[in-house]
Amino acid sequence: MKEQIILSKIYMLSSDSLRSELIDYLDFLLTKQFSEKQPNKKRKPKFGCAKGKFIISDDFDAPLDDFKEYMPE
Repeated sequence: MKEQIILSKIYMLSSDSLRSELIDYLDFLLTKQFSEKQPNKKRKPKFGCAKGKFIISDDFDAPLDDFKEYMPE
């Protein structure tokens, strides 16, 4: 019954541009419907998962030469 109503209203559209807009909107609704059914599978990173991937030099906390004039003597 609902399909007949939909088809009759589609046939009432006189211009091809309106029918094209309707097709675009239907595509949008279908995309929205399928994206809602698939849950987001984002994994949370575990604590320590990047261990060993970054190396900090031994003089990391040493004062920078560029700022010597601003540092107290």
